[in-house]
Amino acid sequence: MTHIHFESGREYDAIVLGRAGVDLYAMEHNTDIQDVSGFNKFVGGSAANIAVAVSKLGGQVGFIGCVSNDTFGDYVTSYMQSQGINLDGMKIDDSGSRTSVAFTEIKPSDCDVLIYRNNASDLLIKPEEVDPEYIAKAKTLVVTGTALAQSPSREATLLAMQHARRAKTQVILDIDYRPYSWRNDVDASVYYGLAASLSDVVIGNREEFDMMETVVAPNNSDDNLTAARFLTGNTQIVIIKAGELGSKVYCADGSRFEQGIFKVDAKKPFGSGDSFAGAVIWTLTHGGELTEAVKRGSAAAAINVSGTSCTEAMPTKEQLFDFMESAGSRYTK
Repeated sequence: MTHIHFESGREYDAIVLGRAGVDLYAMEHNTDIQDVSGFNKFVGGSAANIAVAVSKLGGQVGFIGCVSNDTFGDYVTSYMQSQGINLDGMKIDDSGSRTSVAFTEIKPSDCDVLIYRNNASDLLIKPEEVDPEYIAKAKTLVVTGTALAQSPSREATLLAMQHARRAKTQVILDIDYRPYSWRNDVDASVYYGLAASLSDVVIGNREEFDMMETVVAPNNSDDNLTAARFLTGNTQIVIIKAGELGSKVYCADGSRFEQGIFKVDAKKPFGSGDSFAGAVIWTLTHGGELTEAVKRGSAAAAINVSGTSCTEAMPTKEQLFDFMESAGSRYTK
């Protein structure tokens, strides 16, 4: 089984790069958005979610991103700091950009999400604002792929990954593909391919890997072929998530395994992937084995979808371990 080596003595277990925004969740469950009476406010965005997930489990976390110089930007930074996340890499934009906002229904499926990302602040972080010394303080740099969608964030992200490789900071790419951010899948596959080539670990679902194979294998749906395609160069681990079907894990040494799920009463479909990634990252950076990390990731995902937010529904270490001990018949291999 492939073992990822993390440099010891680093200040941060992980520095996460990407989107931090505001989530407004419907107050009423199983209700269409036009019929809800109001919304509850939380911090969200894939990168912020992962950062909170790792921090709540007990990890030391930093963040690279950008928010607007307004009350929503202040809210995001204040919350993340309250969660113990270092924001030395967070930039505040004064150009009139806006921190992204998502309005969401709370339904277990067919859940409508409206995301406002016109002139989004998180896509304005510049390459010259990325500090290589900050990245060198971390065991791993976690990149969420939405940061690749536009310049200058795209160049800043790729540069951060290059800084990480030079500093022997492991690189984890969470694909986090949002089609509305891209002209088409061809464009996306080019830049995701570059990012994957700079990554030690690549995590995504089947649809996201389909996008990455748009040009090279447009009709492939074989996970084994997909993994073989991306387990080249720097990449040591590929994790392909399949929702209720669990996940498949492939390693550069030829080993592989499948991970089941923990069945729960899901209240919403989103947040699980970020919770999964957070538990995997925390476990690996604290010396855990890959099989253990992915099983914890599956449990953390189950806990999150049974909650009514993303960041606030991330489990603590105690909650995660208690859930796994009591899971019993809920666990399916």
